[in-house]
Amino acid sequence: MSADACIARDRFRDMDVLRRGGLRKVLLLFDGTNEEIRIVGGAVRNTMLGLPVTEVDLATTALPREVMERAAVAGLKPVPTGIEHGTVTVIVDGEAFEVTTLRADVETDGRHAVVRFGRSFAQDALRRDFTINALYATADGEVLDYVGGLADLAARRVRFIGDPHARVREDYLRILRFFRFHAAYGEGSPDAAGLEAVISERRGLAHLSRERVRAELMKLLVTRRYAEVAMTMSEAGLLLPLLGGIALPERLRRLAAIGACDQNAPDALLNLAGLAVLVVEDAQRLRENLRLSNDEATRLAQAAQTLAGLHARSAPPDEARLLELLFLNGRRALCDALRLAQAESRAEPDAADWQAARRLATTAPIPRLPIGGAELLQQGIPAGPRVGQVLKAFQAAWIRAGFPREPERLNDLLESGMAHTHPADRQDSPS
Repeated sequence: MSADACIARDRFRDMDVLRRGGLRKVLLLFDGTNEEIRIVGGAVRNTMLGLPVTEVDLATTALPREVMERAAVAGLKPVPTGIEHGTVTVIVDGEAFEVTTLRADVETDGRHAVVRFGRSFAQDALRRDFTINALYATADGEVLDYVGGLADLAARRVRFIGDPHARVREDYLRILRFFRFHAAYGEGSPDAAGLEAVISERRGLAHLSRERVRAELMKLLVTRRYAEVAMTMSEAGLLLPLLGGIALPERLRRLAAIGACDQNAPDALLNLAGLAVLVVEDAQRLRENLRLSNDEATRLAQAAQTLAGLHARSAPPDEARLLELLFLNGRRALCDALRLAQAESRAEPDAADWQAARRLATTAPIPRLPIGGAELLQQGIPAGPRVGQVLKAFQAAWIRAGFPREPERLNDLLESGMAHTHPADRQDSPS
């Protein structure tokens, strides 16, 4: 029986996605012509689930050149972002819509596909990854399903289209996408056939660029069930190849604890730290394994450095120590380290002492060293290494004293620091 004969139909209950002005303009490009265009994928899936729609992709029977010509004639801006694979991005009032010609994969190597264009929505559906991503909607809100996506959506089940092994071999990134979509939209255990396939085909992950792996992993770490699904991935032997040879069980528990404490939107980089960072060397390894940006790697390293003094604590440090860490490491590093330390402590998510520590880290002014090199030169310290030595001694004494600001106290601390300076190195201050 053909896919066309198995078509299931439904209709949008919430038509807001179709009321977007930019989308209507794109849909009207093919109104009353012998070509057809439909919304496809995530916008249909999320609308059916009552979830926000952040971007809208479309599929059409028209060839890419015709899409570009029609868009230009209508005063819209077409951009050939992936024209060899049939994709034209149409810009309408600053909003981007990807319009892709119906197609079928002819040949794949696990990363790239050779495609041919077609005119069958049913055949186009068969080349997609999961049934819930192969739903189409017409301009009047009718939803068309050729692969059982509506039933899987109702069951909150993420299922490959056709043979799971074949789908994975077409693009090994689908191993990670399987877990990411299950974490975002699924309930219960992963689909058994899909799980067996991704475990069996896991060697294919080595074919992927580290940049693609990083992008998919970061998306997974902000999904609804990221901690639970990370545990499943670990049990399936899929995390170690991605993150490096690290002992995971305790860090998986820490990742789950971070989620339990989190009242805001998940932070992908913090969750990555919870999953894989214990010491600074872990941050350096992840930078290489996942091709992290300089800022991302620096944030992980600073969090690990600050966390070094907080491991194995059942309660947070006192205010004086928190202010010291704030001064030495900065606000972001302290906030990250406290989140990680609370997760390690096994404290309740709403533990008052940890909440107070995090409020201080978030709101307390960062202490600023009140004396610099210029002031030391005025005190007769000669330019050179001694300035740094005295400044270091003063800073340590200032921290121990609780960051005083009173001039008399600062003078006392400075004199203490200068006492470490050999008299021969001093000069008389100008009168």
